Amino acid sequence: MMHETKDILQAKDFIFSKTDTIPDIGIILGSGLGSLADEIEDSVVIPYEDIPNFTKSDTIGGHSNELIIGKLQGKNIVAMKGRYHYYEGYSLDEVTFPVRVIKALGAENLIITNSCGAVNTDFNPGELMLITDHINLVGTNPLIGKNNEDLGTRFPDVSEVYNRELRNLALHIAEENNITLQQGVYGWWSGPVYETPAEIRMIRTLGGDAIGMSTVPEATVAIHSGLRVLGISCLTNMACGILDQPLSHEEVIEVAGKSRSTFVKLIKEVLKEM
Repeated sequence: MMHETKDILQAKDFIFSKTDTIPDIGIILGSGLGSLADEIEDSVVIPYEDIPNFTKSDTIGGHSNELIIGKLQGKNIVAMKGRYHYYEGYSLDEVTFPVRVIKALGAENLIITNSCGAVNTDFNPGELMLITDHINLVGTNPLIGKNNEDLGTRFPDVSEVYNRELRNLALHIAEENNITLQQGVYGWWSGPVYETPAEIRMIRTLGGDAIGMSTVPEATVAIHSGLRVLGISCLTNMACGILDQPLSHEEVIEVAGKSRSTFVKLIKEVLKEM
């Protein structure tokens, strides 16, 4: 069942009872990358569980589950510090509801970030990757069900999910600041298990450069909502089977932490120029 307009408006009205800041840009902050939220000025912090129709989330390591509204680099921002994941047992409706609310608050742009595994062997852990496109490997979609025409068209065009203008801006800023910014296709895996070596070989054959457990549902709903999307991944590890070692969530958080300053710098410079 797609989101109902009344539920979105109820959440929007509650948020605007706490702040009069109308955001220009939404940001979804992935695992280990929440520190950017601490730099938001004049911020109002609202726990997800307080917002009507937001799902109560179990905290995953690296996620705080708060909506933060304020100013960053002179722009009005609404940031999700933590996100819902399909593997936690939430429906894709629940996973993507905050994107609908971000649009309803007035945002026109959405920056989606994540931590993920590198499939492309030319990439290195700790680097950032600009998402050029994605592959949905999960076999379901957040737009399945009756379409709400208030929110978007029944058959949205996804020929350019990740906005070319915003991608070019990010590439220009990375070059100016000597930041290695790879470009590639992101594959969405349901999780919570990491992929097998055979699955990684399949994903590479299909054209995937990185693999993770989020982002695609939010990006899909953002496009349906008419938001311009920029996606940036922090490559925290080489995907399974590339190196002769097991994968761990602790490693993901650790590498994301080491990459944090580069990530924060890139996002802040992008915000300044948007």
